[in-house]
Amino acid sequence: MEEKLQIRIFPDGRIEAETLGIKGEKCTDYILILENILNAQAVQAEYTKEFYETEQVNLEQTQQNTLK
Repeated sequence: MEEKLQIRIFPDGRIEAETLGIKGEKCTDYILILENILNAQAVQAEYTKEFYETEQVNLEQTQQNTLK
């Protein structure tokens, strides 16, 4: 799934933000970013099931052999 940030602004001025496709604690990095962008302070955080999942990282190793 593509990483997305969904922001909802309500008529009363309340703002809700949700990360989508961002697994693990990495999603909490966006709290400070959003606070700065929106000139607001987070007052409550709820974690989705993705917070408790681990991100799969694929590593590829290449070995180069040279003869002398």
